Amino acid sequence: MTQIFDSDSLWLTGLLFFSAIFGRYVLFSLGFWWLFNVSMKQQFTHRAVHTRPRKPGQDWREIGWSVLTSLIFTGMALAMIQAYNAGYSLIYTDFDAYPLVWYPFSILLVLFIHETYYYWLHRWMHRPGVYKLVHKTHHDSLTTSPWTAFSFHPTESTLQAIIIPLLTFVIPLHLSAVGIILFIMTVTSAINHLNTEIYPANFNNHWLGRWLIGATHHSLHHTQFRFNYGLYFTFWDKWMHTESPDFHRLFKEKTKGMKSGSPEQVGE
Repeated sequence: MTQIFDSDSLWLTGLLFFSAIFGRYVLFSLGFWWLFNVSMKQQFTHRAVHTRPRKPGQDWREIGWSVLTSLIFTGMALAMIQAYNAGYSLIYTDFDAYPLVWYPFSILLVLFIHETYYYWLHRWMHRPGVYKLVHKTHHDSLTTSPWTAFSFHPTESTLQAIIIPLLTFVIPLHLSAVGIILFIMTVTSAINHLNTEIYPANFNNHWLGRWLIGATHHSLHHTQFRFNYGLYFTFWDKWMHTESPDFHRLFKEKTKGMKSGSPEQVGE
C-alpha cells in the first residue's frame, strides 16, 4: 500500500492541509461574493433573499470562526490519513481496484449518507438545550453571505467533520472521490449561504432543481429556524414535511425579479 503522506512530516502535512482547507474556503467565498456582489451586481441585486443589513463586523467574526473550523477539519483530515497509512481505512488509489461504475456510485452514496446524517443532526441541534451551546454561533448570521459557510462553533464543526472520515472505514472510496465530495461540500455551502438566488426561474420545479438546495431555501432556514434543515438536497425536508411553506413563493419572486417582502415579513 502506498502511503499518502509521510507520518514523519505530520506538522508540515497539517500546515498544508490547513492551507488547502482554509484557502479553499477563502477562494470560494471571495469568488462567489465578488461575482454576485461586484461583477454582476446589477443583474442580481433584486435576487437578494433578505435585505436586512449584515451586522457590523460580521464578516470578520465569521472568518474567525471559520479559522477554528478549518483547524478542526485539518485535524480530522490528518486522522484520516494516519488511519489510511496504518491500513485501517478503505481509501484506495488504484482505479482498477473496483469496477469503474463504483466510482460515481460511491460518491452518490456518501452524499446521500452525509445528507441523512446532517439533516437529523441539524434537527437535533435545534433542540432548545442544544441550540445555545452548539448551533447558535452559526445562526448569529441572520443575513448570510459566503463567509458564513464555515462559521460554526467548534463543537458543531467537530460533529460535521467526523462523518466523512468515519465513512472511509466502511465504504471504499478512491482518494480523488474524497476530494470531489469535499469540493461539492465547499461549493454548495458557499452557494447556500450566498443570500443571492443564482438558480434560474422555475428551477425549484425542475426534475433536478427541485431536489437541490440553494440560497433561497437555506436563507429561509436562517430566519425561520424550524424549516429547511437539509445540506445538499431537499428530499428529507420534503419527506418529513419540514420544507418552508414560503419557499416556492419566495423563489418565484426572486427569480422573476419581483420585489419580495422585508426579512421581517418573509422570515419572521
